[in-house]
Amino acid sequence: MKRSPHQIPDLTTEHLEEEVLERSKTIPSAWYVHPAYHEIDRKYVFARSWQYVCSTAQLKSPGDYVTDQIGGNPIIISRDKDGSLKAYYNVCKHRGGPLAMNSCGHSSVLQCKYHGWTYLLDGSLRGVPRFDRTELFDKKDFGLTPVAVQEWQGLVFSCLDPENAPAFETVIEGIAGRIAPQDLSKLKFFKRDTYDVKANWKVYVDNYLEGYHIPLVHPDLMSVLDFRSYQTETYPYYSLQSSPLKDGDNIYGSSEDQAFYYFIFPNMMLNILPGRLQVNRVDASGEASCNTVFDYYYDSITEEDEAGRIKQDLAFSDQVQAEDIEICEFVHRGLGSNAYDQGRFSFDLEGGVHHFQKCIKRSYRSALNDLAAE
Repeated sequence: MKRSPHQIPDLTTEHLEEEVLERSKTIPSAWYVHPAYHEIDRKYVFARSWQYVCSTAQLKSPGDYVTDQIGGNPIIISRDKDGSLKAYYNVCKHRGGPLAMNSCGHSSVLQCKYHGWTYLLDGSLRGVPRFDRTELFDKKDFGLTPVAVQEWQGLVFSCLDPENAPAFETVIEGIAGRIAPQDLSKLKFFKRDTYDVKANWKVYVDNYLEGYHIPLVHPDLMSVLDFRSYQTETYPYYSLQSSPLKDGDNIYGSSEDQAFYYFIFPNMMLNILPGRLQVNRVDASGEASCNTVFDYYYDSITEEDEAGRIKQDLAFSDQVQAEDIEICEFVHRGLGSNAYDQGRFSFDLEGGVHHFQKCIKRSYRSALNDLAAE
């Protein structure tokens, strides 16, 4: 449903103004809880950004494919015969049926699971059952709709609207050099977990982007990070929270090691620790709900690893997520209450949240301009 800017509360030039951290207010509560913003996020935030999908290891050979969704839009990515990646909407041009219904697989062609229309891996329509008497029909007009795809550090990204998105190289510029000599592409994919959260996706991202809550919400995490040295850096399209690790009984490493927590706008996290990587993606499922996807990568995956450090790592991660989910769901209810509209930032500990909300304002300015022009 199309809406004019006047139908969307607090989508105004006043609320879109950017101020320096020490003077800035947080974004209005309506941006979290009003249904209109769910539509805006799907069209103007997720569709116009590069979204993490999977590991390149899941697309090793020609014919390998994975399915996923971006802002509620189903996509399919496959390895073509020439070794390149091809990405399309997972939507048949006949009547919207799926080309694949499972999360991954292998096939030399893409065949709709509804009526059997068949496409080559280059997206061209090849087979159309029982269409010989349909007039003015040309298969060339019914190829799959492509989406952009990129590989980086062993990870696969896709974008629905690359014309209105920043160039991928611009988005990730500087990250590989900062984390060197660690090469993420050498880590092995282990598993994916998904959590359902009864809170707006921006609540979850806000929470990730600050260490302010760690002493109260995550006492065990507090025991492994040197919180006194916790730092936040911001860049055009991402931010970095980093902390040295504490000595002692530390599941992550020693004081010679660092924990790097990268956030890539709008909804991706790279949690880089010695010998391991978590890639997180936060998907908006509604104005009051989101799904958080956790992909785990390790430098070694032996039976001994699985029974030891990996089991311990997964249990610790699950505990942290349970703590985050609980507080985020309480925060979402608070944002929707009569008592709250806008707050303020801690200069020392909420620079990452301020940066994220500036990026949201940038996306919403684009939305406001487009809506006004409709």
